[in-house]
Amino acid sequence: MKVEGTYTLPAPRQRVWELLNDPAVLARATPGVKELQPQGNDVFKAIIEIGIGPVKGTYMGQVSIADRVPPQRMRLIVEGGGKAGTVKASGELRLEEEDGRTVIDYTGDAQITGLIASVGHRLIGGVAKQMAMDFFKALERELTK
Repeated sequence: MKVEGTYTLPAPRQRVWELLNDPAVLARATPGVKELQPQGNDVFKAIIEIGIGPVKGTYMGQVSIADRVPPQRMRLIVEGGGKAGTVKASGELRLEEEDGRTVIDYTGDAQITGLIASVGHRLIGGVAKQMAMDFFKALERELTK
């Protein structure tokens, strides 16, 4: 499943970059993240709760930040598993400054297996797009803190 789009935040690129690299902000802004604990350089232990259609699951795994080029781009990698299946996702964020605002172009790809995929396969694309929008809206709220 692939997701892509653009979102504009009302802040300079450096400020947005700082937020994207703050584990506490990532934990608050990422939909479903219940816990994000540092485990080393750019690797975090994560507990994520996700629901697709009638199936909800808690996943234990990790979130990694890779291919970081400050303040231009980064890649987030999420891997986890639980009773409802497994999730492997990767997303790239590219930041461009435009008139004091930051335009983020994002692309992502996820593989979901198990019960959550078999029951919610038709809903996964819509849920992924909504989760991306929820993330960026939460990041926008972080700008005012």
